[in-house]
Amino acid sequence: MSASATTRPRDQSQEGPRKKRASDRTRSEARLGWWLAGPAFGLMLLVTLYPIGQATFDSLFSLRLTAPDEREFIGLNNYAVILTDWAFWRSMLVTLFITVTTVAIELVLGFALAMIMHRAIKRLRGIVRTAILVPYGIITVVSAFAFFYAFDINTGYINNWFSWVPGIDDGFNWFASQWPSLFVIVLSEVWKTTPFISLLLLAGLAQVPGELEEAAKVDGARSRQVLRKVTLPNMKAAIMVAVLFRALEAFRIFDNIFIMTGGANNTEALSLLAYNTSIGRLEIGMGSAISVLLFLSVLLISFIAIKGFRVDLSGGKGDD
Repeated sequence: MSASATTRPRDQSQEGPRKKRASDRTRSEARLGWWLAGPAFGLMLLVTLYPIGQATFDSLFSLRLTAPDEREFIGLNNYAVILTDWAFWRSMLVTLFITVTTVAIELVLGFALAMIMHRAIKRLRGIVRTAILVPYGIITVVSAFAFFYAFDINTGYINNWFSWVPGIDDGFNWFASQWPSLFVIVLSEVWKTTPFISLLLLAGLAQVPGELEEAAKVDGARSRQVLRKVTLPNMKAAIMVAVLFRALEAFRIFDNIFIMTGGANNTEALSLLAYNTSIGRLEIGMGSAISVLLFLSVLLISFIAIKGFRVDLSGGKGDD
């Protein structure tokens, strides 16, 4: 009893300084993080806050571009009109379909490419990574035009190449109906941005401890079990970042749809709807309201992704 009695106070006395050192380190790292990220964060706020505030302000008025002085305050009436309009919800469904489909496909293909780059022969690793990243280096407008001309019924070569596929012939028009048009749009998005996903997942693979994988194989785990039980759980943060960044970008898709279909055949996404309302119909107030709703949707996606993955980015901090 005397030994235990003397040991307990000593452990308690050491616990306080250890917690204090950990707390001091946490505050020091947080302070350093703010110093490093503060300038970029401040510049981003400076660039984004004014347009967001202006759009929110304009959305409360009945305002046309042809008569900027005839501004009439109508409160939330623009939002009421938009939220009861089927065109808005149709654009929302198109946007959600493109976002979910492209992110899911890119996540699978990106992980496969990341595994290839991660396990490539060291001598060829730079060449493999460069080749995979080439599509991401192409401007979105250029790649969109490339896909448009490839699938166009007059200038395209896809119909000739795949004429052996049932339903595809020289007279098949990919941009004459909704689903073929969406297929081309999704395909162009996947081709363009899968390298971005693979790059983020490659960084996550580099953080997976090789000792854990080797230990699992020694214990008799198969490759599939190692992937599911060891690799993917340790890549959770990288997967969250990849899904979050890509989902936010896909949800704001504009270039591909604008170039390929212009929103025809029920392919109009929210960004294009806001553009057509503001620029096409000159309804600045209504278009601003759509932009605000788009911004709120992006915030909601971010919240769901962060809460859904439940990743503790500070969990890896040490106390030494």
